[in-house]
Parts: sequence; structure tokens; C-alpha cells
Amino acid sequence: MQKTSKQYDKVIDQCRELFTQKMTDYGSAWRILRLPSLTDQIFIKAQRIRMMQENEVRKVDEDEIPEFIGIINYSLMALIQLEKGIAEQPDIDTKEALALYNQHITETKSLMENKNHDYGEAWREMRVSSLTDLILQKLLRVKQIEDNQGKTLISEGIDANYQDIINYAIFALILLDEENTN
Repeated sequence: MQKTSKQYDKVIDQCRELFTQKMTDYGSAWRILRLPSLTDQIFIKAQRIRMMQENEVRKVDEDEIPEFIGIINYSLMALIQLEKGIAEQPDIDTKEALALYNQHITETKSLMENKNHDYGEAWREMRVSSLTDLILQKLLRVKQIEDNQGKTLISEGIDANYQDIINYAIFALILLDEENTN
């Protein structure tokens, strides 16, 4: 699991770098997005990945990697929105945004490590397409919880689903990197 931890951190470093660059370009304009808007953005990215995986012909010469990175960063934005609430105007600077980003990814990595211990790194035997499907399933669950005004009877909340989405997307990026280096 030490290898997984290092690979996880490498993926997050790449995601955090892009997040930082976008904060420099756009500021925290994303702070005005309501949770359903973020969920829909993530859903669009996951659907695009699925279409890339299913279609033999691509009209845009891109791969899944930027879309998985987008899923991770939008999910972290959603976790921040859950914690801070929605803003009427951009209200945080890059330093504060990165502190919140780091806090939520630390919690999400800890969850991954605990689950990874219990599941014995079963994700390493999975296909990237299966991870994509799990992300889509989690997004459909989030949409249903949002439609229920955040209330659940016995299920985990929206935050746990976003964390799982982040971890599945990171696993997919690790697997894609391993495929590309072999």
C-alpha cells in the first residue's frame, strides 16, 4: 500500500497544480456554484469518459486523463461548498482555497487508506471502465440525495459519495499511468 500512497500523492500533485493555475486565472468564481451544478459538471465529465471508452472514433483528439482530473477537482470544490456553503461572489483567495483543498484531500486519502486496507487493493484488478461506471453510479446517487434535499434514510451522505468519486478517479489515473508506462 506504500506504492499506492505514493501514486495517489503524484496524481493529487498534478490535480492541485491545475487547480492552483485555474485559481490564478479565474479566482474563486466557482464559489457561486450550487451543489447540483457541480454534480452536473462532474456527471458531464464522467459521461464523456464513458463515451470515449465506448466510441472507436473520436472527433476530438483527447484522452480520459484531463476528464478524470476535472472530476477530482470539481469533487473537491463540492466538498468545499458543502463545508462553507455557497457564496454570492468569489470570496476566497488562492491560499485559503488551497488550504481547504488540502484539508479535504487529506480526509479523502485517509478514507482511501482505510478502505484499501479492508478491501486489499481490489481496485488494482478492476478495469478503468468499471471505475468510470462506479463514478457514474455515485453521481446518480448524489443527484437523488440532492433531489431529496440532502436527506437519506440509511445511506451515507453526499460528502462520502464525493470522496468515493475522488478515490475512484485517482485509481483510474493510476491504472492509466501504469498502462502507459508498461
